[in-house]
Amino acid sequence: MTLTTDQASAPRTPVTDEARRAGLRQMRLVATGLLVLMAVVYVLTHGRDGVWGYVNAGAEAGMIGAIADWFAVTALFRHPLGLPIPHTALVRRRKDELGASLEQFVSDNFLTPQVLREKYLDAEVVRRLAAWVAQPEHAERVVAEAVPFVRRGVERIDEHELRTLVDNLVIPRVRREPLSSIAGHLMARIVEDGSHHGLVDLGARELHAWLALHQDEVEAIVRSRAPQWSPAWVNDQVTRRVYQEVLRWARDIKDDPQHNVRHAVDSYLAELGQDLQHDPRTAARFESLKERLLDHPQVSDTGVRLAETLRQTLVEALDDPTGHLRTRLATELAALGRRTLEDEALRARLDAWSADVVVDLVGRYGPELTSVISSTIQRWDAQEASDKIELHVGRDLQFIRLNGTVVGALVGLFIHTVSQFL
Repeated sequence: MTLTTDQASAPRTPVTDEARRAGLRQMRLVATGLLVLMAVVYVLTHGRDGVWGYVNAGAEAGMIGAIADWFAVTALFRHPLGLPIPHTALVRRRKDELGASLEQFVSDNFLTPQVLREKYLDAEVVRRLAAWVAQPEHAERVVAEAVPFVRRGVERIDEHELRTLVDNLVIPRVRREPLSSIAGHLMARIVEDGSHHGLVDLGARELHAWLALHQDEVEAIVRSRAPQWSPAWVNDQVTRRVYQEVLRWARDIKDDPQHNVRHAVDSYLAELGQDLQHDPRTAARFESLKERLLDHPQVSDTGVRLAETLRQTLVEALDDPTGHLRTRLATELAALGRRTLEDEALRARLDAWSADVVVDLVGRYGPELTSVISSTIQRWDAQEASDKIELHVGRDLQFIRLNGTVVGALVGLFIHTVSQFL
């Protein structure tokens, strides 16, 4: 009968100890019954000539083979007939050695890098996982299952741990790392992309709004700089004129994207970015400023507060099942699954990387895994170990008794035949 692919790949139903015990009893009865049959045939044909002599010889040899193989099989697990015959009850006496040998066998034949890699790649774990997670409901399930673990991990980070992280890791790392080149490169990219224009627009609007709302303050500042000998009415006219020109100048900066002041800001930032990258003096001043900033006692408190705010924000976002964070995570996870299915090169890289991880993990922790075999068998009582092993392999060993009976009978028949010719 030919099995279909689904039948061949279907998981086997686990066999219970009761089923094994019943099978062992059944095979013992069959093997013993065949031995009894040979004994009955031997008794009934004893002393008779002709064809019955051949049957008698076969039955006699069959009994011998059956008893010899019964002794061999029984001697593995117990003393035959309770007699302390040497080299019997092998499993009881040498269970620890058998456990160590089994552990070594598994390590040498099943947990080798080549076997693990071949089996892992044949299983196509990455492709199957990608196909599963590419479905949106599965991606959402992964995120939903992972969120409680991530949330508990984030909540365990208290203020003391945050301060330790900031003081002992973040600040010392920032202090050691020269940042002038990085800051200069970032500044150059910002100017090149025009990313700072929004900030400049905001500054221009705020400057104009402040000047428009604080005319008295501005005029008071200008009037305080006027000469003492100048008449008051002249000072008032000049002060009012200066304020109007400053307000017009601020309005022009706000409304004109091509204003000279805006170009001057662009030029200054671009030059600053280049100096931070290539001018040692500018870089040194920047690093000195960084040191003074890091030495300020408020930096640590600010870093802790920022980290605490980020932690709390993350927890709140994780708690919202329909929030942007969880929705985005599920969407990106499903997209990654689809991309992995479509991109063979990416899938090959993931296969190679994950296979390396599996081989490395097993190579590192394999001895600890296989040591479970020997340590478990060592904890077993000798009788318990013998019973467990016999329960799993005893039924198959009864076929040795059957074969011994049949083969012994055939050999006895052959020997008797040759004897008759001789």
